Amino acid sequence: MGSNAGVDLGSAERRLLTQMPLHAITSVRGEVGLRERLTLEIAAFPAADRERVEQALRLASRLHAADWRQREPYVNHVLRVAIRIISHYRVSDADVVCAALLHDAVEDHAGELASRGGQSEALMVLAGHFGQRVVGLVAAVTNPRWQPGRDEHEQYREHVAASLEASPWARVIKASDFTDNAVGLIHTTGPKLDKLASKYAPLVPVLRELILRPDTPLDADVKEHIAAQLDTAAGRFAAIRPGPR
Repeated sequence: MGSNAGVDLGSAERRLLTQMPLHAITSVRGEVGLRERLTLEIAAFPAADRERVEQALRLASRLHAADWRQREPYVNHVLRVAIRIISHYRVSDADVVCAALLHDAVEDHAGELASRGGQSEALMVLAGHFGQRVVGLVAAVTNPRWQPGRDEHEQYREHVAASLEASPWARVIKASDFTDNAVGLIHTTGPKLDKLASKYAPLVPVLRELILRPDTPLDADVKEHIAAQLDTAAGRFAAIRPGPR
């Protein structure tokens, strides 16, 4: 699952890696550590499922090769989203893991997936490789093109609420994505903080309510764990953008 050149983890270090917080792995071992953690997480998957996940990671790595977020390669984000779903949410569904790895592929790189094509064409390409269920999940968490005259953040929130209403499994992917973006905002610095808080804060109660619904396919304790993380995110947003005193 990518090069591990220069890294030789012993058995004790590998066991420790399975217990480390994902942002700690990012800080200490970077992309290589996250790739190794994903390898460990999918070790019990059937061989065919492991191959599909590895194929999804190869494609995500190629598409996001030149993408950076703050001081880290963007692929770290998609790795954490996928790992969190397996490790923290206890999901072993390869379709969901593949969709998690590819959740930004169409939104950010449609033209590379389908030469000079748009989102619809890019989704058709993905369908040929990963099937309709994976594509449906990717589509559900892919933001549409901005509509001129609309508030960008309002359009984003309306799309998220509508798509997750219709797709319980997409809620799982969005919860991990949102956790990495919003709860992980503590790892962000600079002028983007206020903009990101403005984008994400109003979505917290919407996502919280959706996650806690009976049809969301997660165990009750996992739902409560996600709800607690969303509460943490809300507190951080309030610290970034305090209201009137």
